[in-house]
Amino acid sequence: MNLLEVKNLKVYFPVKHGLFSRVQGYVKAVDDVSLHILPGETLGLVGESGCGKTTLGRAIIRLLEPNAGSVLFEGEDISQLHGDELRRRRRKFQMIFQDPYGSLNPRMTVAQIVGEAIDIHDLADSAAARRARITDLLRAVGLDPSHAERYPHEFSGGQRQRIGIARALAVEPKLIVCDEPVSALDVSVQAQIVNLLMDLQQERGLAYLFIAHDLAVVEHISHRVMVMYLGRAVELAEAKKLVRAPKHPYTQALLSAVPVMNPDSKRKRIVLSDQERSPIAAFAKADRNERGGPDGSGSVSDIPPLREVEPGHWVSCIAER
Repeated sequence: MNLLEVKNLKVYFPVKHGLFSRVQGYVKAVDDVSLHILPGETLGLVGESGCGKTTLGRAIIRLLEPNAGSVLFEGEDISQLHGDELRRRRRKFQMIFQDPYGSLNPRMTVAQIVGEAIDIHDLADSAAARRARITDLLRAVGLDPSHAERYPHEFSGGQRQRIGIARALAVEPKLIVCDEPVSALDVSVQAQIVNLLMDLQQERGLAYLFIAHDLAVVEHISHRVMVMYLGRAVELAEAKKLVRAPKHPYTQALLSAVPVMNPDSKRKRIVLSDQERSPIAAFAKADRNERGGPDGSGSVSDIPPLREVEPGHWVSCIAER
């Protein structure tokens, strides 16, 4: 059974203009995206900045309200929950934020930051039990429990991200949305945090939605990878299969930009043309006009859905290269 199942999720932001701020149109940040995550699985989510990755992650855990679609967590549609019902369910899904500096309250100690969720969900029956729980969490993420009374500014970026991980673990979640958790860290620290997340997954049976733009990191930590472009999912496959044999032109372009260790590598850099980078032509098949639609402009409804071209490999179109 799927731990998480997202069906046809849409998140649109209105574009307002004029004296009375009338709505002129909508930015389709997430447009009809579906996915699922199994218990203990990591689904990597990649794409360039602005493709809708973070918006999708936030909508899944209801930090943003979706315009349409459903989010089923353990079979229950949490997109319809509000107030206390949502708060109780939210214990099972948490988020690790991208910015380890801005995501922690500078006026709270580490014990207060990690213990806040314990207090909200009433997970400790005494002050001693609360302290013991915080101590265990700090040790689990590689921090010294004696640092519990320190403030965030006293820690490095990597240590702050560990505090953020401890905060997410405090309520014993089953799913954690990791929103580019290593992109703001030094390369040497990135590996430590990724390895920590993998160790915690094995120990606690966690499932991750791992959002990133670094394909090398995503391949290392993920079981499957979904590629997003302009709010749509364009390719989905097992991590190694997608990296070794990408089928969508956008995925191929992303992989061609990944740095390689060998300076004499003959790998060709793929640069998409303006036509291929348009909202329509990047997804379109050759049975239509070269410019994306009958009149050369195309429409969002022309974008084909994902289809299974090989067992477990889904793509919205095949690269003609």
